[in-house]
Amino acid sequence: QVQLVESGGSLVQPGGSLRLSCVASRSIFSFNAMGWYRQAPGKERELVADIPTFGIINYADSVKGRFTISRDGAKNTVYLQMNNLKPEDTAVYYCKARDSYNNFWGEGTLVTVSS
Repeated sequence: QVQLVESGGSLVQPGGSLRLSCVASRSIFSFNAMGWYRQAPGKERELVADIPTFGIINYADSVKGRFTISRDGAKNTVYLQMNNLKPEDTAVYYCKARDSYNNFWGEGTLVTVSS
C-alpha cells in the first residue's frame, strides 16, 4: 500500500514563500517519477513540476523561475519550494507518484495567496 502525505499549505501574502513536503511510504526511487499538481476552483488539475528518477525536470511555464522541486531520498520526501507567490497560485496542491503500473495521489494541501 502506497501513501503520500502532503504538508505545508497555508495562507500567504503575494510575494511570499512557502515550502510543501510530500512524504511517501516507500522509497521515492522505487517510482519512475514524482511530481506536484494543483487544482484551482473551477479549473482542471494541472502539472506544476515533475521530477523523474531518470530524466529531465519539468515545470509549468507559469511557475518557471519561481518554484523548485527537490527530493531527499533518505527521508522519502519530495519538496516544492514556492517563491514570489501570486494570487493565481491559489489552489489545492497534490503530490503524485507513478511507477510502471500505477499512479498514486496524496489528498492535497491548500495554498491560498491573498492580501
